[in-house]
Amino acid sequence: MHAVIPYVIAALLFGLGVYGVLRRRNAILVLMAVELMLNAVNLILVAADVSLQSAADPAAASAGGYRGGAFALFVIVLAAAEVGVGLAIVLQYYRTRRAVHLDEIELGPEHPDAVEPGHDDPATAGLGHEKETA
Repeated sequence: MHAVIPYVIAALLFGLGVYGVLRRRNAILVLMAVELMLNAVNLILVAADVSLQSAADPAAASAGGYRGGAFALFVIVLAAAEVGVGLAIVLQYYRTRRAVHLDEIELGPEHPDAVEPGHDDPATAGLGHEKETA
């Protein structure tokens, strides 16, 4: 197999993942897109390890050396932890708000001491409960 094919496939997977993160509003689909990007990185790690070893010493390429595979396993473990924590956050948010859309999440005021016009209490100012009309 030619060495360019895994890189092209990894680039396509990573681009699809970036598109999913930027376009999707559902938190679970965003987590799936992040997993797609991590799998693209795994593919690049393994393909680079194999192609660089075979280019440096063709006899040693089949003898061993799992540097790219070891990094890929590390990325897989990180991806599993990321999905576990991400799904826990999404499930907890769904239990409290009954929604998983990212654009509906209120992040709160930028400055906790900032008081919006018309609000006297800084503790309740800027919580976004009221709708603004243009």
